[in-house]
Formats: sequence, C-alpha cells, structure tokens
Amino acid sequence: MIATNAEVGTVAGVPFLLEPPESGRIDAPVLVGWHLMDAPRSEAAFAAALPLAGLDAWKVYLGLPMTGARLPEGGMDEVMRRGYEDAVMLLHGPVNAQAADEFDGVLAALRERGLTGPLGLFGGSAGAGVALEVATRRADVAALVAVSPMVQLRPVVSVLGTLFGVDYAWTPESDAVAARMDYPARAAELGATPVRLVVGSEDDAGAFLAPARDLAGATAGPADVVVVDGMGHALAEEPGLAPAPQTPHAAEVDAHAVAWFRQHLGA
Repeated sequence: MIATNAEVGTVAGVPFLLEPPESGRIDAPVLVGWHLMDAPRSEAAFAAALPLAGLDAWKVYLGLPMTGARLPEGGMDEVMRRGYEDAVMLLHGPVNAQAADEFDGVLAALRERGLTGPLGLFGGSAGAGVALEVATRRADVAALVAVSPMVQLRPVVSVLGTLFGVDYAWTPESDAVAARMDYPARAAELGATPVRLVVGSEDDAGAFLAPARDLAGATAGPADVVVVDGMGHALAEEPGLAPAPQTPHAAEVDAHAVAWFRQHLGA
C-alpha cells in the first residue's frame, strides 16, 4: 500500500514517487529503486508491490526511461517494435544507460532537499540492472537489493528471443553493450557493497538464477542469493501499471529486502 503522504512528481527530470520515513528523520537512509519492465512496470505499482514495509527510510521509486510518462510516441507498441527490431541496441542498452546516467542528478537534487542519510539501491529485473550499473560507478552505495535481476544481458536476450520467436543477430556494437551489462564479469567494480539477489524458483534458471549466483560468488563484499519458492519473474499481476494489492510472493521479497537494508543500513 502506498502511503497517503507520498510525493509524486519529477526529480531532476525523472518521474518519481517519494515516501518519507514515518519518523520524519531528515538523516534517515535514502533508498532509491527502479521498477521492472514486467509487472509492476511503473514507480507507483512498484511502490505498492515492494513498499519496504517497516523501514525508517526515505523510499524513492524512479520511473525507467521508455516507460510510464516517458513512453515514446506510439506507446507500448513502439517499445515492442524496438524490442523486436533490436532488443539490445534499441531497448535494454539505452534504458540501462540512460537511467544510470540520470542518477547523479537525481541524488544531487535529493541531497539539496536535505536528504543526507546513507544510500541504498534496489530494483527489479531491468531496474535491478540499473541499480547494479549505478553501484559500479559509485563508492557510496551502502547496500543493494536486486530482485528477479537482469545481471547478465546475453542470456536474457536469448530467453526473450525464444519467447518471441526472434533470432537475435549479435554485432560488435551489441556485444559491447552485453559486455557492459555483464555484472558478474564486472563484480570488482561493486567494491565492498553488500548485495542481496532475490530470484523466483520458477524464473528461468539460466538467465536469472545462475548469473545471480555467479555475481554473488564474485563480489568482494557481503552477498547472497535468496530463492523465493513458487515465484516467477514478475512481482505483481498484469497489467502492472497501477498500484495493486501486494501478492504473497512480493510480500516475501519485501521482507528479504527489508532485512538486508536493516542489517546494512540500520534503517
């Protein structure tokens, strides 16, 4: 459930939903997250599915590029067209890069508002990939939770190709994007950031569970993989655009995220 005192708008040009801590502490931890491209696929829907219940923290849910208020002309049909034409160069690569590039401006704006507490990051699927990309660029990420995480682009493209009947033709340019979005290979860039990866037992093991375990095994800081029994890839029922009642699986994911942030941020 979204708090009634939540703020909705834009920060540094990025759509966001902000829930303040119940204590009102200005120096409470600042947790910033990005939603999935599956359900829940908006910042409000993500906040309802993953409310980080009970944490005394500022919770900031950001909208991904090419979603929600930033859908391209043509809407979801255009997004799907780009995915069919070139899922790496026209969809996943640009979404990941743009969202990560936007983050410094977002955090600076939050800091200017007086939100000075330690930084935590979280995300689901493509949003988890954004959280990881941001964490490779910063030394101040105190904890990270990645749900149904896209930690390695190449096997995800393979699974999506099978699902949608597309035989993706890799090029040197798309190979470079896949190398950038290979976070097990770039684990050293995460430094000692504590990372928890939460994966559904019914999600694709080769595209999500195995890469998550590879990443957890390669990081220098505390890391683990939690498998949620019976959960697939999504965290909410379709269509996943508006806030909806939290599913039992999402509630379990929320509890695992809360425990990790409480352990490493004291929230």
